[in-house]
Amino acid sequence: MASVFSKIIAGEIPGKFVWADADCVAIATIEPVRPGHVLVIPRQEVERFSDLPPELFAHLAQVSQIIGKAQQKAFAVDRAILVLLGFEVPHTHIHLVPANSEADADMRLAAPAPDAEITAAMEQLRTALVDLGYGENVPAELSNPGLR
Repeated sequence: MASVFSKIIAGEIPGKFVWADADCVAIATIEPVRPGHVLVIPRQEVERFSDLPPELFAHLAQVSQIIGKAQQKAFAVDRAILVLLGFEVPHTHIHLVPANSEADADMRLAAPAPDAEITAAMEQLRTALVDLGYGENVPAELSNPGLR
């Protein structure tokens, strides 16, 4: 059975996309710790990060660095925090949280956010990615995981 992330990538469940390439996407989480919190998800459904092909894990790390730099720019924070948990959905995903302290990445603070707030944060992040030169990986529409 397909994971919720596979269903979002397939367009069966709505998502807000800030990044798309042949191997992964990055989407808003509906329960952010802070505005701008996204998930980097491989298109290939692999339950545990330790089972990812090494080249795919390296690609996810590279995309996470790019998005982290965009989060710093978009949200005027000191850094982006990367968190790998892996228990809530059986599909590898990386949490990226714009942060000024470790407390900003406390996943126990995750809570549903208004759709308008999530949309505004994702548009800020999409703009920062374009400004940093990654426009070819920013989907034309926030709701579409397609490649340009």
